Amino acid sequence: MIAIARFVLLSVVIVCASDPPPRLLGSTRTYEVATGDTLASIASRAGIEPRTLARDNNVAVDVRLRPGARLVLDNRHIAPDGYTEGLVLNVPQRMLFVFSKGEAIQAFPIAVGRAAWRTPLGTFAVNAKEVDPVWEVPSSIQREMEAAGRRVLTRVGPGPENPLGRHWLGLTLPGVGIHGTNQPGSIFRFTTHGCVRMHPDDIATLFDMVEIGTAVQLIYQPVLVATDAGAVFVEVHPDVYGRTGSLAVRTAELLRQYRVDHLVTDAARARLVADRVGRAVEIYSPPR
Repeated sequence: MIAIARFVLLSVVIVCASDPPPRLLGSTRTYEVATGDTLASIASRAGIEPRTLARDNNVAVDVRLRPGARLVLDNRHIAPDGYTEGLVLNVPQRMLFVFSKGEAIQAFPIAVGRAAWRTPLGTFAVNAKEVDPVWEVPSSIQREMEAAGRRVLTRVGPGPENPLGRHWLGLTLPGVGIHGTNQPGSIFRFTTHGCVRMHPDDIATLFDMVEIGTAVQLIYQPVLVATDAGAVFVEVHPDVYGRTGSLAVRTAELLRQYRVDHLVTDAARARLVADRVGRAVEIYSPPR
């Protein structure tokens, strides 16, 4: 039976008898709609696309939800392969993974840079931890405010108007950090000026988990493949920054790399790439 969950978290690891450790985080469960919920707000908090949530529940993406109604919520994601410690942020996946002792132990949805203002990639480390940070508005963002006809801000102190929220993790990448937000509905989008944005509750949790010096990997993998107990999972996201080329070619390459391409039909692979549902999809199930 699917468990009923009122709060959406991505810290549940689906544990199966597999070696190496399983790379699927999240779960499939039933979510009970609360007053004020929308498909967009639920999807943002869970780390899935609104259109995927709508399709999973056979409803329109703009449906008005009735409090007390129940939705199937599948927010499983594949942790990137080959990492052992620290934070791994996969930009097209819009997910942050916490690794410890060779295993992904927790995952959080994030917002990252828009196509015109990309989140940088590379290997960095946490070099600052601040509660109630002050936002010193970069000159580039001031120019954007002016061009949009908005009031130009130069400095924003702590409080509900601060877009950094209550927690800031600075990186050894000047001007870029991991922080909270006063717009939680923006999570799981390509919308920032390059920084990594998290839900206020999630950044509070992560803030207590990391230390100065924690390694941070910013990577770009729009396609991920994992095997678990004989099943094959594939996760495909849009190549928003245009770095990967053909998603179909990349998917085929990864299936060959994991030696499971013979288990997946061409039609199933093509449908998965075309749909780009933005979460892990079981594309092959072993006979029971």
